[in-house]
Amino acid sequence: MPIIVQKYGGTSVGSTDRLRHVADRVVQAKEAGYDVVVVVSAMGETTDDLLAMANQITPTPEPRELDMLLTAGERIAMSLLAIAINARGCKAASYTGSQAGIITDTQHGKAKIVEIRPKRVLESIQAGNVVIVAGFQGLSSSYEITTLGRGGSDTTAVAMAAALGADACEICTDVDGVYTADPRVEPRARKLPVVSYDEMMELAAAGAKVLQSRSVEYARRHGVRIHVRSSFEDVPGTWVQEVDEEQMEGVMISGVALDVEEAKVTLDRVPDRPGVAATVFRAIASEAINIDMIVQNVSHDGRTDLSFTAPIAERAHLEAVLDRIVKEIGAERFTLDDGVAKISLVGAGMKSHPGVAADMFDALAAEGVNIEMISTSPIRISCVVRKQDGERALRAVHARFGLEDGGSGER
Repeated sequence: MPIIVQKYGGTSVGSTDRLRHVADRVVQAKEAGYDVVVVVSAMGETTDDLLAMANQITPTPEPRELDMLLTAGERIAMSLLAIAINARGCKAASYTGSQAGIITDTQHGKAKIVEIRPKRVLESIQAGNVVIVAGFQGLSSSYEITTLGRGGSDTTAVAMAAALGADACEICTDVDGVYTADPRVEPRARKLPVVSYDEMMELAAAGAKVLQSRSVEYARRHGVRIHVRSSFEDVPGTWVQEVDEEQMEGVMISGVALDVEEAKVTLDRVPDRPGVAATVFRAIASEAINIDMIVQNVSHDGRTDLSFTAPIAERAHLEAVLDRIVKEIGAERFTLDDGVAKISLVGAGMKSHPGVAADMFDALAAEGVNIEMISTSPIRISCVVRKQDGERALRAVHARFGLEDGGSGER
C-alpha cells in the first residue's frame, strides 16, 4: 500500500478531545488504503511549560539535560494518540525519535538530521500498524538524545517521508494552508493552492509560521511533496512542491511575511580591516545563532559600523558573545534593539519584473513607515522597520501588490 506521513502540531493534539479527533482522521486514512505514519508535537504549550520550569531553576540550563526534559512532551502525545487509535480497533505503535532511527549531529537544542534508519518503522508498518513517531527529537551520533529546534516536528515528518518513499507529507495544523499573508493580521489574505519550494523557504525564513524553513529545504532536496492542510476541516490546503519556471513567472508575488521576533544588533566603530567581519560572524556561528540581514556602513577614519539581525530568543547567548568580540576586535560598543520588525515580500516572478522594490518602498513611504535596513535575494525583498509599524506595513504592501482575496499577485 502507498505510505502517507501526517504531522500534527501542538494545537492539533492539545487536549484529549483533539487527540480523539486526530485518531479518527488517522483511522480514516488507514481505511482509505494507506499505510500511515504519524509524527506528533507535544500537546499544546507543554514544551513552553517545561522550558519555563527549567528557566525557573537557572536561566542557562545545561543543554544535554534540557533536551532530555523537552523530549518528554512528544513522548506523552505519541503514547496518548496510539492509545486512542488502538481504542478504535486499529493497531498502532508509538516510537521515540531514537527508536524510529532518526540520527542527528551532536548540537543540543538545534540538532540537524544526518540520517534516517527506518528499519523498525518499516517492520511495524508491515505488521499492520499505524506508526506514531515523536517529532522534534533524535539520537546523536554520540548516542545522546537531541532536539531539532522550534518547528522541528515538521522536519521529522519530511525526513521520515523521504526515508520511506511516502506519496506525500501532510502537515496538519491550525490553519488550512499557506496564505499571501497572516490572515490574523490581514483578513483579506488569500490561500495559495500551490507554492514552490524556493518561495516557501523564503516565506518561512522571513517569519511565516506555517512551516519550519529547514523542513522545506529537506523536502526540496529529497523531492518530498508537502500538503499543508487543516487538522480540523477536511478541505484542500496548499501544496509545496517543484513548480516550473513558466508557472512561477505567471504570478509575480506569492506573499508577504512579518517577523516580530528578531532584534537588530549594531557594532559601533569597528576597525575597517580584513578579517574583522569573519571574526565577528565566526564567533556568532560557533554558538549556533542564525543571523539574517547584514549591513556595513561606509568607512570613516578607518572605522565603520556593522549591523545585522538575529532572533530575539538568542539574546542572552548573543550578548555574551558580543561582550567578548567587542573587546577582541577593538570596537567601541554594541547595541541590541528589540523594537524592530522585518517585513518581506516573496515571489519567484519578481526576478523578471523590474520595479518591485520601488513599489514596495513606495507603499511603505505612503504609510509613513521608515526603513532601517534592506536585504534582497532573487525572489525576496526584506525591510527592517519599527515593530509598532509592522502590521500596518504588511497590510500596505499586501494591498499594493493586489494580493487580497480575488487578486493574483500580478502588477
